[in-house]
Amino acid sequence: MTDIITESEEAGFASDLTQSTTFGESVQAYISRVRGGEMGALPSVLGLVVLFIVFNFANDRFLSNLNLANLLTQSGSIIILAMALVPVLLLGEIDLSAGYAGGVAACVMGVLMVEHDQTWVVAVAAALLTGAAIGLVIGLLVSKLGVPSFVVTLAFFLGLQGVSLKLIGEGGSVRINQEVISGIANNNMGVAAGWIAALVIILGFAALRLIQHRRKVSLSLQHQPLAVVVGQIIAVAAVLVVVTYVLNQNRSVNPNFPIKGIPYVLPFVVVLLIFWSFMLGRTTWGRHVYAVGGNAEAARRAGINVDRIRISVFMICSSMAALSGIVAASYGGKVSTSSGGGNVLLYAVGAAVIGGTSLFGGKGKASDAVIGGLVIATIANGLGLLAQASYINFLVTGGVLLLAASVDAISRRRRSATGLG
Repeated sequence: MTDIITESEEAGFASDLTQSTTFGESVQAYISRVRGGEMGALPSVLGLVVLFIVFNFANDRFLSNLNLANLLTQSGSIIILAMALVPVLLLGEIDLSAGYAGGVAACVMGVLMVEHDQTWVVAVAAALLTGAAIGLVIGLLVSKLGVPSFVVTLAFFLGLQGVSLKLIGEGGSVRINQEVISGIANNNMGVAAGWIAALVIILGFAALRLIQHRRKVSLSLQHQPLAVVVGQIIAVAAVLVVVTYVLNQNRSVNPNFPIKGIPYVLPFVVVLLIFWSFMLGRTTWGRHVYAVGGNAEAARRAGINVDRIRISVFMICSSMAALSGIVAASYGGKVSTSSGGGNVLLYAVGAAVIGGTSLFGGKGKASDAVIGGLVIATIANGLGLLAQASYINFLVTGGVLLLAASVDAISRRRRSATGLG
């Protein structure tokens, strides 16, 4: 049971288990946790800030509202796929087939819409069911037969490429012209709608945090100082206001065709982030995922159905991969036999790890995928503006991933030395 409690802390409940009566004491407690190896997403956030500063000095177009909108749109599918991989990594497993699972699901959607004249609702539902079915088979093989996830998903990595070839034909592609699907990555919210959405998120977050704080105080539970809660609310509000303001400005290079508003892919990612943050951080299922990832045997002895957790995680991963494939198809305007291939999976795994999810299992959050995905996209976007050769992008991205994995290993060692992990 000690292991399970430890993983609950990793899930973001450390603030519930640590009481600081003043803001200063809370800051000092955070610094102590960082020194003890509990760095979370801090390295990736600092890295993202450094990248923004460096690329802005190197090219003044980097922080233009046009390029920032492009950056968010480009990162959408990678962030969603990285978010899909987070629960798998939390179990200490891996899914090498996630990229192609998303590609096959997108191919199913495209073929149904174009060749069978189905509505986008039916096609998207079929794509999600395809992803869930792939995940179910993978989960059963891993949990019931005990085949290592690396081997099972490697087999699916190869086999799913054959499925794409069967669906579309060698060298073929299917154009995605459906208005709703194309609009995910290519259309924008109205200016007023963007501000309303930002206000709703700010008020919702503020209400949730204040209600939680008041409930803990009334029940005499351990809680953060009110100043910390207010600071969190202000920080979130400031980020949302700045992002909304920048994206609501006209970013068109042609004055006759203004482009304003938040790209639809951004609220799409935000909704997924909120949902999976809640599922991992505030539900019994989420606690069980962290428990199994921390110590599967201890979780089993505590009454957790480990096989069911493993199956659910792989199903979720492939279903989310299907969403990623749909967003990628929207951005590219087509699906093909190469959809989900190339470096898609590697970038997604890299995004999750760079964001702070541990390769050793039991540590990570959905927000790690967002931060890591932005780091990956920022490197590609910034180097693209500088017209650097492609090999530079691979070298820099690989170096950042290696650095993140090294930080994870060092942090794990420090936590073990201090008795925190």
